[in-house]
Amino acid sequence: MTRGRFITLEGGEGAGKSTLLSGLESWLRAQGVEPLRTREPGGTALGEALRALLLDPAQAGLSAESELLLMFAARAELVRKLIVPALAAGRWVLSDRYTDASYAYQGGGRGQPVARIRALEQWAALDLKPDRTLLLDLPVAAARARAAGRGHPDRIERENDDFFERVLSVYRARAAAEPQRFSLLDASASPDVVLAAAQAAVQPLLGARA
Repeated sequence: MTRGRFITLEGGEGAGKSTLLSGLESWLRAQGVEPLRTREPGGTALGEALRALLLDPAQAGLSAESELLLMFAARAELVRKLIVPALAAGRWVLSDRYTDASYAYQGGGRGQPVARIRALEQWAALDLKPDRTLLLDLPVAAARARAAGRGHPDRIERENDDFFERVLSVYRARAAAEPQRFSLLDASASPDVVLAAAQAAVQPLLGARA
């Protein structure tokens, strides 16, 4: 059986990941692909419980080390319980964030060492890499303006602009370092334009199916 494809969406708060994910899911179904959609942190019972904890503003004092370990605890469960079995069964997986988010948020944002994140990626996430990563690129000011209209900010959304500038910088650096995996999408464009760009980035994977 042909292995499924693993596609991840990355970007800061307010970049439009949820909108793009829904559009991409519908488009793939029209191409005859029934993807498994998930998110990080989350996707499993444990992952969703950890998500609630990680985003709870009451946990404002959570240490950077604890945040990193909790993220990878959720990811370890997701990889083993959902992603790996789905790929082995030939299904495509669409994930709202994945390991690149830890390099950006816990690495760039929190200052955790890259080597520490890499070690966790190899162990907890089985060193599983996406086939394609779509990075929604949007300046911090624009992203924060969008996110401000979504209600009460969670623990991460309450961080300052400098935090999100560091996050964005790491995302852009990772995209530049791995152009064969990343597709950089201009998230300031209309949702239809962004979706068309995402479709163009994913289309070659459809052609590679057996």
